[in-house]
Amino acid sequence: MQEQESRVPEGLWVKCSSCKEILYRKDVVANQSVCPKCAFHFRISASERLALLFDDEWEQFDDDLASADPLQFKDTKPYAGRLKEGKAKTDCWDALIAAVGEISGIKTVVGAMEYGFIGGSMGVVVGEKVTRCVERALEDRLPLVVISCSGGARMMEGALSLMQMAKISAALGRLDAARLPFLSLLTDPTTGGVTASFAMLGDLNLAEPVALIGFAGPRVIEQTIREKLPAGFQRSEFLVEHGMVDMVVDRRELKDTVARCLRLLLN
Repeated sequence: MQEQESRVPEGLWVKCSSCKEILYRKDVVANQSVCPKCAFHFRISASERLALLFDDEWEQFDDDLASADPLQFKDTKPYAGRLKEGKAKTDCWDALIAAVGEISGIKTVVGAMEYGFIGGSMGVVVGEKVTRCVERALEDRLPLVVISCSGGARMMEGALSLMQMAKISAALGRLDAARLPFLSLLTDPTTGGVTASFAMLGDLNLAEPVALIGFAGPRVIEQTIREKLPAGFQRSEFLVEHGMVDMVVDRRELKDTVARCLRLLLN
């Protein structure tokens, strides 16, 4: 299975990673970054996802939260340097944008993960921002949508990143007790600690086509169990068949589907 590009590249033409067709970039962008030939879904940024879902303007909140490099982590590259690179690359202080706006007239809190910021990994800031999304939904009695696109917990923050799994899950428990909807959208990839916590806790779990969704990667699993995995293992279609995801939704139908699900859950 081909790996997805990080986003539709700049330039006049783009090559589809699936069907290998050379496509006019403007046609791909006009088609919501979906290949018009084979329906391959290019990876898009968090801000592009917000523009896709919201009706018009939206309000970002807590967008100035940034990691303090709590462990002073150093490996082949100091963590502080990687944080600066992530900011320069994405214009985000960390790997999630929190916003509130209307989706087909339904005021909604949305958290969108940014894969371009250190692989969308979940550290203290992402955990805090998702939790604040939950708290904003509770305070204003609004539904919550979280769009996951992540390699999992951020190793450079160690156990502090793993603590976010329990923290967010506890907050979502309060949202459930308040009978407010939580819709989880899983995109390529959604793995590791993100999958093992909030990404799979939605009242409805939706996924984009052929998205990689799982805890450990398929190569790690094969090496551990010493068996060949089934075709399409850990892809969204496989997870629908096995009851882990409720629906696979084409990006071009996503806004209408999310709005329809929210109306159902709010009644």
